[in-house]
Amino acid sequence: MKFGIIRERKNPPDRRVVLSPKECQNVLLKFPKAQIFVESSPIRVFSDCEYAEKGLEIVQDVNSCEVLLGVKEVPIDALVPNKKYFFFSHTIKKQPYNRELLKAILDKNIELYDHEVITNPKGVRLVAFGRFAGIVGAYNGFRAYGLKYGLFQLPKAEDLLDQEALISELHKIKLPNIKILLTGKGRVGNGAKEMLDAMGLTEVDVVKYLSDTCNEPVYCQIDVSQYVKRKDEVKGSKADFFQNPEMYESNFFRFAKVTDFFIAGHFYGDGAPYLYTRKDAKQPDFKIKTVADISCDIDGPVASTIRSSTIADPIYGYDPVSETETDFKDENAIAVMAVDNLPCELPRDASVGFGEAFSKYVIPSFFNNDADGLLDRARMTQNGKLTPSYAYLQDFVDGNE
Repeated sequence: MKFGIIRERKNPPDRRVVLSPKECQNVLLKFPKAQIFVESSPIRVFSDCEYAEKGLEIVQDVNSCEVLLGVKEVPIDALVPNKKYFFFSHTIKKQPYNRELLKAILDKNIELYDHEVITNPKGVRLVAFGRFAGIVGAYNGFRAYGLKYGLFQLPKAEDLLDQEALISELHKIKLPNIKILLTGKGRVGNGAKEMLDAMGLTEVDVVKYLSDTCNEPVYCQIDVSQYVKRKDEVKGSKADFFQNPEMYESNFFRFAKVTDFFIAGHFYGDGAPYLYTRKDAKQPDFKIKTVADISCDIDGPVASTIRSSTIADPIYGYDPVSETETDFKDENAIAVMAVDNLPCELPRDASVGFGEAFSKYVIPSFFNNDADGLLDRARMTQNGKLTPSYAYLQDFVDGNE
């Protein structure tokens, strides 16, 4: 089986890769029938030389390979017909900007396997960059807090080598006695928690967070059961919430009244209540003034996130009164960090972590006849058609939605 690591061609450039040089070497050692070719790239975080040093062959094209491995969407004119492709296609939610891409994939008889739907039999995702989004998002949030109040200036994450370098910079700052709220206990939320713990910040429970005046900076990590409640006052549960989100309403405002810095690392599903609305942000006792919205749902559960931001210009201000963008340093503005491609700022670490999971879960499926159905679940297209699990996209492809 010949695998090809493709050059990323989408703009803005993405330096991440599915398999690092070391992980390629691990795959070849474990699976003697595997071959890996690396398409030459001037932007990849691991250089051609680093792959060559591990014995990988650098090529100008990967047309001889059966399976092509990428990270972001492949431009239509670069798609090689009749191949198996892995990349984030951003089509499973019928994203209109990628309709033509999905049509081209079908027209070119490509088997598309989307990283986002690589799951175990219970539907749990197996490969993702979420942890690194949390790591970088938390760092960027502290950078935004320091800039808003003129307390300190952290370098941009993209200018630092790895997570350890980010942590080293955070150790240099001194925070006032603020309260930091972190939502989410999945990959993203726990990635952010890694950074808070690495800083030596004290974690407190909900009761202490809501009621006590702290004499040091503290944080509280909460999940969905703590920021929503059933409308009928019946005791809810996570399982019930995910099955019946319309039966719940936000219980978040009690946190907004005491929080200085909010890190949003939760998952937001259709039908779920917003954490805080634009009306909530207008209330005189709404205290949040810095938000690191890692989840980055525009005009969604975090009302101050009115657009995504960029790595080049990561922070903007939200004026709760006018509901418009403003200078984030304005006294009444909420400083918003809402970069939607955070792992790109830590490409080396992110690629290593992603590759370890990919080689652990995905690569074996090519050599064990897809024993647990991983490839079958992730296969979106085959023989020029959508597979049964993704047939719901047909109207989207046809332009009827």
